[in-house]
Formats: sequence, C-alpha cells, structure tokens
Amino acid sequence: MDLTELRVRHPERVAEAWQQRRQRELVGEDGRLLIVAADHPARGALGVRDDRMAMASRPGLIERLCTALQRPGVDGVLATPDVLEDLLLLGALEGKVVVGSMNRGGLQGSSFELDDRFTAYRSADDIASRRLDGGKMLTRICLDDPGTVATLESSAQAVTELAERKLMAMVEPFWSTRTDGRVSNLLDPDSVIRSVHIAAGLGATSAYTWLKLPVVDELERVMEATTLPTLLLGGDPTVAPEETYASWGKALSLPSVRGLVVGRALLFPPDGDVAAAVDQAATLVHGGAA
Repeated sequence: MDLTELRVRHPERVAEAWQQRRQRELVGEDGRLLIVAADHPARGALGVRDDRMAMASRPGLIERLCTALQRPGVDGVLATPDVLEDLLLLGALEGKVVVGSMNRGGLQGSSFELDDRFTAYRSADDIASRRLDGGKMLTRICLDDPGTVATLESSAQAVTELAERKLMAMVEPFWSTRTDGRVSNLLDPDSVIRSVHIAAGLGATSAYTWLKLPVVDELERVMEATTLPTLLLGGDPTVAPEETYASWGKALSLPSVRGLVVGRALLFPPDGDVAAAVDQAATLVHGGAA
C-alpha cells in the first residue's frame, strides 16, 4: 500500500506507529550525533545550489532520506511532521533519534520572515506525546525587526518545557539582517558569538539545550563562547565536496562540537550518490566505528 492510500484509509496508523516505534539513547558511547535534516520545505525553501525546485518532489525526498537513514553511522533525522510521518509509516525511524522541527512560520522571502512562529510541532507536549527525542527551533535575531522578540520568547518557552520533559532542545541561532527586503544571516565570528550567548540564555534551564551552529571562520574562538554541546550545520555548500568534508573534519576536533546536522549537502550531493556522501560524513563524525 503506498503512502497516500495508507493515509486515506488508515490515518490512525500514524499515532499508533509513534507509540510503537523502537527508540534509542540520544547518544552512543562516543557522545556524537549525525542527524540528517529535511525541514527546509516547510518554509518554502526548496532550492539546492542553482536548482530552485530541487526538493519539490516529496517521493524523491523521502527516497533520499530512506537511503541516508539506512547507512551505518546515521543517528537520526530532523524534520517537520509531514516528512517524519512518511518516514514513520515506512518504518525508517526505528531505532533512530527523531527531532521535530517546531517553528516554520517565517516563510522564506516573506515580509514576516523573522516573526518565526511555531507552526509545525507547536509545543513540548506535541513532541513528548509522540515520543520524539527533542525539538528544534530556528532563532534568528534581527535588532531592526520586531518579530525577533516573539521568536525569542517562544524559543525560551520551548527550551523550558522540553527540559521539563528531559528532551533535547536544539536551538539554531543566527544574527540576521534585512537589506532591501531580503533576510540574510551574518556569518562573521563576532556575529555568531553574539547569537550563541543569546541562544544559551534562553529558557529557565540550559540542561537539555544543544546548539546548532554554522561552520564559520575562527570556529575555535566561536566555540569558546559556550560549554553547550553543539552540532554543526552542514548547509548548502557551494565549494567542492572535498573542501566541505575537510572543514567538517577540522571542526569536529573541537571539544564542544558533538556532530553534524546536514541536509542538502548529503541528500543532494553534486554527483548524486547519497549513500557515498552520507558514509563520508558518518566516518568524520564517528570515525572507524561508523
């Protein structure tokens, strides 16, 4: 039975499958994670490099995700409910870390992009009731945009409530700016450091907070800004894959860096070989144990 037919005839299986799913510890013996990300489409962000509609096919995206999740060393996935439920119904989430993407309301290119409302998993209860392992929130900070304060408040509430349930709160901060109506993230070291300090202070406790940060220049200095465990953002690299892997490998040697969250770079590699790209990343994160 295909996914659409299953959703038409047996929608109740989604809730049943969440309760029956085999879970795992958040981290293994090496304390590291490789998470595949697929939450971009829910913000209307479908592009990969020069292909603006690369992620437009849902069956194509799910096929790539299933390939990635089957590879050794891949710990889990970060996505919105629609994507996670497709993977769930296919049995692809068994024994995996599952992180729900929470705030997807800041649609790419919109006038309200920085008022990034919680429109996917909207609360810690949504995460906990489905037995997910954590929630992720994009937290862009723009001093000229009043939407920032609503995002900060909502992120702080999510961090607190996830911690009360002993679930990971993955905060992805950016120091952002809007120029001629277009939002961009400032990736110089000082801007990233400022965003790290703000993100770390969100919520009533940071006990279960992890950061998701971009790989930037002077990363050693950036990582001195926090003791929180950090996963590095793979992004959509425009350089050769070899350069990307080299930068990841260097970054993973830093004490606070505990892994990678990578989407487009692994799911849509330039040569189209998803398995090979994922295997390379798994080796960098987990070493020979991958």
